[in-house]
Amino acid sequence: MIPARYAASRFPAKLMQDLSGKPVIVRTYEAAVRTGLFDEVYVVTDSEVIYQTIEDEGGKVLMSKKEHDCGSDRIAEAVADMEVDIIVNVQGDEPFTDRESLAGVIEVFKSDTEKEIDLASLMVRIGDEEEIKNPNTVKVIVDNRNFALYFSRSPIPYPRAKDDYTIYYKHKGIYAFRKRALMDFQHLPMLQLEATEKIEAIRYLEYGKKIKMVETIVTGIEIDTPEDLERAKAAWK
Repeated sequence: MIPARYAASRFPAKLMQDLSGKPVIVRTYEAAVRTGLFDEVYVVTDSEVIYQTIEDEGGKVLMSKKEHDCGSDRIAEAVADMEVDIIVNVQGDEPFTDRESLAGVIEVFKSDTEKEIDLASLMVRIGDEEEIKNPNTVKVIVDNRNFALYFSRSPIPYPRAKDDYTIYYKHKGIYAFRKRALMDFQHLPMLQLEATEKIEAIRYLEYGKKIKMVETIVTGIEIDTPEDLERAKAAWK
């Protein structure tokens, strides 16, 4: 499922921006299909423009309500009546989505015989100081089994003593959910930490859900700003 909201706050209409001849959302949809990992791939949108664009490209698209606060809510509405076990949320602004990373988050459920994991997501090491400090980059810290402890826009962990050993991880906004966890999410009210950080993954933690983080070395380019779009154009082959 690829949630696709037209009115992005930082970069309005970013999903309809041209990326080497096709809109960003079409490039992301094609990338997800091209992995060959999924029984079905859908764009879920509140926008008539995006809906028509995907339909014109021969893709599968569902219309959702406009008033959803986040992608999880939008996807929960879309899958409520579907017979599915695992749903993968690919962000609409990630046209460089790759097979290896998606396979990694799916694989954790195959080995989770105790059904301990509610959802899985991706993280990638970052070393650039500007990116570590950038509030648009969501950081994650994990326990010794790679379960998420917390997500933040601030640098975490805070380096009390300067050294070369502190490792920072960026959270990449790709999730794989058990359907039950996703359906629970839409009925859980937002609490203080999520409201403060504006990071939907925190809601799962605040209500005791377990998020397994999978490290990837694939960074790609998430298109949050016009500058990101220019970098994506330069990198597109």
